[in-house]
Amino acid sequence: MKHLVVNGLRLEYLDLAARPGNGPTLLLLHEGLGSVAMWRQFPEKLAAVTGCRTIVYSRAGYGGSQPMPHPRTPHYLHQEAEGTLPALVAALGINRPVLIGHSDGGSIALIFASAFPEVPLGVAVMAPHEFIEEETLAGIRAARIAWATTDWPQRLSRFHADAEQVFRDWSDTWLQPEFRDWSIEAGLSRIRCPVLAIQGLEDEYATLRQIDFIAERVPGTRLLKLPDCGHSPHREQEAAVLVALDGFIRELDSGEPPSGRSSLQP
Repeated sequence: MKHLVVNGLRLEYLDLAARPGNGPTLLLLHEGLGSVAMWRQFPEKLAAVTGCRTIVYSRAGYGGSQPMPHPRTPHYLHQEAEGTLPALVAALGINRPVLIGHSDGGSIALIFASAFPEVPLGVAVMAPHEFIEEETLAGIRAARIAWATTDWPQRLSRFHADAEQVFRDWSDTWLQPEFRDWSIEAGLSRIRCPVLAIQGLEDEYATLRQIDFIAERVPGTRLLKLPDCGHSPHREQEAAVLVALDGFIRELDSGEPPSGRSSLQP
């Protein structure tokens, strides 16, 4: 595992080299309980399929990255997208990355693309959040019960230096009253790059309104709605997700991404 210092914090990252002369750089952004290790073998498989340089990092406080020096606020996703992520992209010398984000990471990718519309070549999001739904809050409340009654803390501790803090930061932030009005809806219309949005039909943390809303605000958005799939498409429907991402990235690299809203089938 490699490390670099971004905005004064030491972050862990994995950098998988591209095949010679092949494609854009892919930058993976993990979920609210994720890390480099939590992606498991997906980055390696994505790099093998696409041939692209693929980078994965753990945000501050996650995995083996340095903890945040201050408490999390309801603005943490915007702070990551508008502060840490541009500094990371610059530090790694990435030109026009394709951002691939899951859940919280998907929201961060969308915020980044709206704040810096000329930077990303494309954005692919899996189970992203653009606004708060009751289904999201119910899912997090259920997760709290599972955290207290199962071996989940022990299992998550394999992926984080402080799994308890990771879980509390995530669940406490999303359930605090100040977070109820959180939204990134207004910024979506500023996105200029192609977007692929993927979600499972059985997502336990959101409805399909989340990705349908992206398509309404960002012209040309491609949607992939996966049956027999919950909140983690890259784990639950890995083959379909790899095919969709490979096709999307090839179109981006060709310089002729599709125009107009379309829907992909698994």
